Amino acid sequence: MEAVFVTKPASHFKTIFSTNPKHQFPSYQHSLLPIRRKSSRFIAVSAALQNRQQQQQAPKDAEDESYGEVKGIIGSRALDGATGMEYLIEWKDGHAPSWVPADFIAKDVVAEYETPWWTAAKKADESALKQLIEADDGRDVDAVDSDRRTALLFVAGLGSEPCVRMLAEAGANLDHRDNSGGLAALHMAAGYVRPGVAKLLLDLGADPEVVDDRGRTPLDLAKEILKVTPKGNPMQFGRRIGLEGVIRVLEGAVFEYAEVQEIIERRGKGENLEYLVRWKDGSANEWIKAKFVAEDLIRDYEAGLEYAVAEAVLARRLGDEGKPEFLVKWVDLEEPTWEPEENVDPELVKLFDQTSNQAQPTNNGPVVVVSNQDS
Repeated sequence: MEAVFVTKPASHFKTIFSTNPKHQFPSYQHSLLPIRRKSSRFIAVSAALQNRQQQQQAPKDAEDESYGEVKGIIGSRALDGATGMEYLIEWKDGHAPSWVPADFIAKDVVAEYETPWWTAAKKADESALKQLIEADDGRDVDAVDSDRRTALLFVAGLGSEPCVRMLAEAGANLDHRDNSGGLAALHMAAGYVRPGVAKLLLDLGADPEVVDDRGRTPLDLAKEILKVTPKGNPMQFGRRIGLEGVIRVLEGAVFEYAEVQEIIERRGKGENLEYLVRWKDGSANEWIKAKFVAEDLIRDYEAGLEYAVAEAVLARRLGDEGKPEFLVKWVDLEEPTWEPEENVDPELVKLFDQTSNQAQPTNNGPVVVVSNQDS
């Protein structure tokens, strides 16, 4: 029987970030070409792609090309680097199932398996996606199309939080980047102004600093789009509000993972007020907008308070006003000092309590509790 090798279909999907409100999320109803059905389905597979065990058992004079009738696809997976797809084929002749690249499988066979998945993804059809995921048919939730886009990228751009959560719980790669700009799901949420999806992706563990092929983070992309979105156009008002929401979500994620040790300098005023901060994790000092710095640190800096690094709590007592005070040993000071409770790291107090004699202060005088390690 004659076998025909088929080529991959051309891409019909391209992302365009437009400031025109008439430009909606791209339409996908034409992304799948009509397939002419055949009474029987065959696939042509080169001998190099046959099951290796079958190859070893084949006679030496076997033909260079071998053909088998397909019973169906029972699994899928993306190739290394997500450069394409391959499918686990079940054969009618009883041979063991084997993995075959999509290029060597008839289009109608692949379409029958893949069309329901991509239709559900491109419509953000929660019910259909749920049914396909729960079918447990060996399907890869990180399956890619010809632009190396996954279902997660589509539903993120369409703003479907339920679909995003469902795919994430099924094991989807939250930081997968496509082959059409290097966009990740967070870029799609930013570009299509989906603040709710952006927050959900971050809560699920997406990397807020993933970059596209131009080196832009999702935050950079959102700011870039906001910059070119007209301010005075009433038609663009909602879009600007949405972009500002996306930016707030992403900015919060970028700076929430690092803890400021102290403020070193300040510059600017109003919305441009920034502080040069030293990070507790030892990262390079960095200028940060005032709104991202803890208010108590700003108050201390503006009041001229200096910081010192505490090494341990050595003792506890009641002060003159009946409030707890702690004797603190400092890293950069020779002599320990008594400090009010609010100036002492709670973790150091907790460690002191675990190692002390646990004597309780009374109102009869300044009772001092000394740690065992300070004997």
